[in-house]
Amino acid sequence: MATAHVVFATITGNNEDIADIITEKLEQLGVNVTESEISQTDADSFEDVDICVVCPYTYDEGELPEEGMDFYDDLEDVDLSGKVYGVAGSGDTFYGDDFCVAVDAYGKKLQAAGATQGADNVKINLEPEEKDIETLDAFAEKLVDKAK
Repeated sequence: MATAHVVFATITGNNEDIADIITEKLEQLGVNVTESEISQTDADSFEDVDICVVCPYTYDEGELPEEGMDFYDDLEDVDLSGKVYGVAGSGDTFYGDDFCVAVDAYGKKLQAAGATQGADNVKINLEPEEKDIETLDAFAEKLVDKAK
């Protein structure tokens, strides 16, 4: 059975919702999933699973989640070779070019750690709506397919 760890950072609850949607779909697909808040998670926990998922928010004008900076920095010290990763997060289109930049930043960091991207990054404006849930379900399916 494949394993996954879904890590989220949230202020408004939107990214916890995104993490919950992804976790639920992964479980429906037969994956054994752990879900945790980013400040309560060590980056090396990703070394113990097949699929690594991060759900970050972008704060203000392109800032990464403050509570996730240790996790982000510690990704430099882990070897995620052979792992599949995906990043999905929410932001606010009000911020224009800074919309969801944390999603891309975490994706680059996971790739630099040796993981293989399993699905395109998903960027959601504010809270996930019905069309976003469909996108997140497809995201989870692609991660599982890539991990096989």
